[in-house]
Amino acid sequence: MDQLSAALKKIEKQNYHAYQQIKGQYEFGDYTFHIDYVQGDPYASASRVRAIRPWSVTGLAWIRDKSEAYQIAARDFIARSFAQFAKQESSISIALTGQTVLDNTAVLFTEQGIEIRFRINLPAEGRSVLGKRADNILTFHLPKFIRKATLERELNLQALIHHCETIEDQAALRDQLEQNGLLAFVGNGSVLPRISGNCDLPMKDAIEFSAPSSLEVTLDTPNRGQVKGLGIRKGITLIVGGGFHGKSTLLNAIERSVYDHIPGDGRELVVTDLFAMKIKAEDGRCVHSLNLSNYINHLPMGRDTCDFSTQDASGSTSQAAWLQESIESGARGILIDEDTSATNFMIRDERMQALVGKGEEPITPLVDRIGQLKEQLDISTVVVMGGSGDYLDIANTVIQMHDYQPIDVTEKAKQVVKLHPTQRQNECESNLDSFRPRTFNCSALQKILTDGKFRIAAKGCDSLRFGKEYTDLTALEQLESNNELNAIGWVWFQFAQQPGWSTVPAKDLLRYLQPDWSNTMPVQGDLAKPRVLDVMAALNRMRKSQFKACN
Repeated sequence: MDQLSAALKKIEKQNYHAYQQIKGQYEFGDYTFHIDYVQGDPYASASRVRAIRPWSVTGLAWIRDKSEAYQIAARDFIARSFAQFAKQESSISIALTGQTVLDNTAVLFTEQGIEIRFRINLPAEGRSVLGKRADNILTFHLPKFIRKATLERELNLQALIHHCETIEDQAALRDQLEQNGLLAFVGNGSVLPRISGNCDLPMKDAIEFSAPSSLEVTLDTPNRGQVKGLGIRKGITLIVGGGFHGKSTLLNAIERSVYDHIPGDGRELVVTDLFAMKIKAEDGRCVHSLNLSNYINHLPMGRDTCDFSTQDASGSTSQAAWLQESIESGARGILIDEDTSATNFMIRDERMQALVGKGEEPITPLVDRIGQLKEQLDISTVVVMGGSGDYLDIANTVIQMHDYQPIDVTEKAKQVVKLHPTQRQNECESNLDSFRPRTFNCSALQKILTDGKFRIAAKGCDSLRFGKEYTDLTALEQLESNNELNAIGWVWFQFAQQPGWSTVPAKDLLRYLQPDWSNTMPVQGDLAKPRVLDVMAALNRMRKSQFKACN
């Protein structure tokens, strides 16, 4: 500590570049302090630092005997506690993940101890070093924050245990989905509505969710005991109902619950299969060498859809592409909201069929393929539908939302189908073909990275810079944090080191997302483990990605 203090006082009022001299490792008695990266000027990204405190002085070594989910939650709690302790000092920041708990690198548990990674905006006056001010932050205020966040008696132990048990219960619920034939589970008492479209906090005085008895299932948790709620069974599930009654709210809760939520969020008992993917129309996106013949064929001028590429996809083409890409990446569930879908991809009613014959329509709508997805590929779907009753013919379960409460109307839907038979014709001309995954050129990824001076950075939650390329990821609504985008970029970085072509990209990428994934990542605190589905979805949206169709 004295060494750092002396160095900071020595460079007082020097040019800001003098801060580079303090990079290195310092001993603070009961923790080691590392300054890994020093910002180049006052307006650059803040400096990256970390502190490692041995287990023996924390009183928290008991956490190491807990489950993986419990430890991830404990790391998250420590990061949030550090942020609270440090909020009085605006120059210090740690990467958090909002209402979700992700496996992130802000806090790590290692053999050496608890490691906290965060950023400090080193103070300046113009472009001159304020060494004494920096000394006050780094050697007086910061040690208090580090010690409080890593000492059992300084933390709210009851809140820590509740936080960890809440996450552990969610992990247990998700682990039971497969054996119970479920794609998702929504616990009774959950609060699904959010305050607003740009605020993820639960709505005050919202109606609590309660499952109808016919669809209610009971699952076990290690801490809360038995939990009852709505089981979204595998197969084809329709969510119907009038406008403003909660259809999209239920789907949003399901799509966002591939990850766990913090206590008080309202969605602590909502869990979804980690391999469920939300898809929608996405005008203008790119598509790379994809076989779309299951959904789009006999295009004008004989254009082939078995190896389809474009830099400006239409709504229907983009949604068909996203579906096929998700299947290729290993999706087990597809989530769709009618409001954000391309109408002609979803349905062609009987009148439109009569007006425009099948020979003149290249699109095979999803309504005619959705049953095959389950029967032939074992892929389940959840569809919010308010405008077409033709999906009732193939639905296994129909849930009506009324005043934000679910009603099982499956039997009623069957009666409606009998009383009002559809006159539309099924437009499937063949079985649903399964295709070998496309291969991917890792060498091209390396060139993109090299040409862009190896720069990797998320721009908010919507864009990822990789080398010289910027990839628009606005459509990937299941991404929770820009920390995931940062990690996706660094997964690509490792993928780019693989020579030549990857024959099964999703499988190869999964190697970098194992439980010890952070060991192969840069020493940064703003990374969170993404799903392989999202890593692939992002790679499909990079305009200079090079895929090659397999025959």
